[in-house]
Amino acid sequence: MQYYSLNRKSPNVSFAEATVQGQAPDKGLYFPEHVPSLPANFINDIHQFSKEELGFTVMKPYVGDSIPDQELQRIVKETVDFPFPLVKVKEDVYSLELFHGPTLAFKDVGARFMSRCLGYFNRNNNKEVTVLVATSGDTGGAVANGFLGVEGVNVVILYPSGKVSPVQELQLTTCGQNITALEVKGNFDDCQAMVKQAFTDADLNKHLTLTSANSINVARWLPQQLYYFFAYQQWKDTQPPVISVPSGNFGNICAGIIAHVSGLPVQHFIAACNDNDVVPVYFASGGNYEPKPAVATLSNAMDVGNPSNFVRILELFNNEFPRLQQAISSYSISDDTTVATVKEVYTKLNYLLDPHGAVGYYALADYLKSHSNGKNKLKGFFLETAHPVKFPEAIEKVTGEKIPLPESVSYLLDKQKESVVMNASFNELKSWLLSR
Repeated sequence: MQYYSLNRKSPNVSFAEATVQGQAPDKGLYFPEHVPSLPANFINDIHQFSKEELGFTVMKPYVGDSIPDQELQRIVKETVDFPFPLVKVKEDVYSLELFHGPTLAFKDVGARFMSRCLGYFNRNNNKEVTVLVATSGDTGGAVANGFLGVEGVNVVILYPSGKVSPVQELQLTTCGQNITALEVKGNFDDCQAMVKQAFTDADLNKHLTLTSANSINVARWLPQQLYYFFAYQQWKDTQPPVISVPSGNFGNICAGIIAHVSGLPVQHFIAACNDNDVVPVYFASGGNYEPKPAVATLSNAMDVGNPSNFVRILELFNNEFPRLQQAISSYSISDDTTVATVKEVYTKLNYLLDPHGAVGYYALADYLKSHSNGKNKLKGFFLETAHPVKFPEAIEKVTGEKIPLPESVSYLLDKQKESVVMNASFNELKSWLLSR
């Protein structure tokens, strides 16, 4: 499998090269030269496969010859060694719980897969690789956990000061070893812009081997397909599901769509956004895409004003708006509606949502209500992308109860935050990187 830049001004590269480079030299995102088609019997017999067998089958065409089969099997096994339960919330709505990994967030899958791939690619390299990543919340913790202790790899995480939850901040600022957190006085878009500029700076790239662990990296983005397949393994209905995805940088929903293109049965996708409504406005306006400054919301990991991965979705549909509109709907959900949804679902259905899951739930419920009728009763699931404990202030205010801290993160409370405070300035970031 070869990967090409969506800006189409750089040479095609292998999976290994795309992983190590992160972003193409022409500033474009890498994209597979074709989407593999899974054999029909794979979907028909999907219940017979283990998670490891399923994961290997899906990822092998994308990895190609860059990693030997035995090594890829190990990587996949270590990536998915926790549950991905599909939980019934009410008659027509299910929750795909993606918070059972080590950092309680869906990003554990992509971060674990990428860290192990990069470790393999760098195994005989004397020059260290610097992983540069911006986070709006959960990416930082997942990347820190996934790369902790990986030899030959230094990780630098940029996060917006005061705009991540306490648990999220502890997860990315208390690791030590090869992990460094930069606390940026700005928002996520500032962090992401600094990272993107670093990859195109000739002086930096002369002195450092840089790569990204954001969803712009194919090794972080593509394995997110796997839990859509795991959900379908648990899907009992003969009719394909409607899938609602809390969406910020749009890597997650893009992975789900590429799984669908390769053969996964899906009725319809919903891009569920918060007040950062660039994509909902795009759909409502007939295809007018205008980035905006990000605004802070309760669902902070989705506070993105210019989602990087949306260009990949456009590529999947050959930039044909009617096709895109047929496959995807997009909603913008306010904080007030998010809070009301958490409260209603908790009190009436005894299910505790996090703010991101609440956005996904509301969008799905609204879509099902408006598109179902007596003959066509749709069902679907939303992605519960993070554990509610990551948002204690918002959730406990609604429920009036303290959320028990899972054992997997309770140790963080005894740790001291360590971060390097920095202005939202690329020149400051460059000077800091070169002076290390």
